Amino acid sequence: MTELNFAEQFRNKAGVRRMKRSNLRIDMTPMVDLGFLLISFFIFATQVSKPVVTNLYMPHDGDSTKIADSKSLTILLSRDDEIFYYYGNMIDALKNKQVYKTSYDEMTGLGNVIRQKQIDLQQNKIDKKELIVLIKPAKESLYKNLVNVLDKMLVNDVTRYAIVNPEKDEENFLKEAN
Repeated sequence: MTELNFAEQFRNKAGVRRMKRSNLRIDMTPMVDLGFLLISFFIFATQVSKPVVTNLYMPHDGDSTKIADSKSLTILLSRDDEIFYYYGNMIDALKNKQVYKTSYDEMTGLGNVIRQKQIDLQQNKIDKKELIVLIKPAKESLYKNLVNVLDKMLVNDVTRYAIVNPEKDEENFLKEAN
């Protein structure tokens, strides 16, 4: 509320009339109450974001699972942000020189490779969800590269992928490639 106090005119000793200055006092209590009501409303009305955790499924010890060559894509992560990929098994890919180098680019690199493989599966009347991607980071590869590849799995809707250690042939290939 606003309170204005007007004092009466008075005379000073010399007989000159002067106005006494008025005191202006604004009561801020309603404004503070409104501020606290708004703050409490936004605290209760907004939802605090919850951290999202990715489930990590680890395989059981025992025999390995055989994967059809037509449904598999293997990604090799090397040092210096290099990435290689091949389809099927490594021995056949090396014999036929079908181990390819690509980049992390979504449109022309790894994202495009994944989408092309999914299209190939659909053309062969296989559901694109059947694609199995094996991610094999070398010891020299960086953690950020693995995270980038996992992001590509999420973006391209790949539901079956595994992070495994590279085999001897793959390690030798990566050493020779560098």
